[in-house]
Amino acid sequence: MFDIAPTELMLVALIALVVIGPKDLPRAMRFVGKWVGKARGMARHFRSGLDTMMREAELEELEKQWRKQNEDIMRQYPRVDDPQPLPDLSGGEDGLRPAPPPAPAAPADGKSA
Repeated sequence: MFDIAPTELMLVALIALVVIGPKDLPRAMRFVGKWVGKARGMARHFRSGLDTMMREAELEELEKQWRKQNEDIMRQYPRVDDPQPLPDLSGGEDGLRPAPPPAPAAPADGKSA
């Protein structure tokens, strides 16, 4: 992450030992460790927030694309069970097709031929 070579780390540890002293070095290392842990936690929280925002933006974009494609499909292939009334094709009033001829009347005596 910081690209520190082992020799550089040994040099920093030696300088810290000389400057801080062997008595206070463990307490100083704990203090530094706590601050590094807090910084990592804040960075992790920040990164997860950004990841969440990016995921939500991607989902919104996919949802927009899905809605557009769904609307296109619904325009091309309308639903069959829509409750829209169909035009009356049986009568000749609308000019589409002549009315069917009337059915023959039944004989008056009740006998069928």
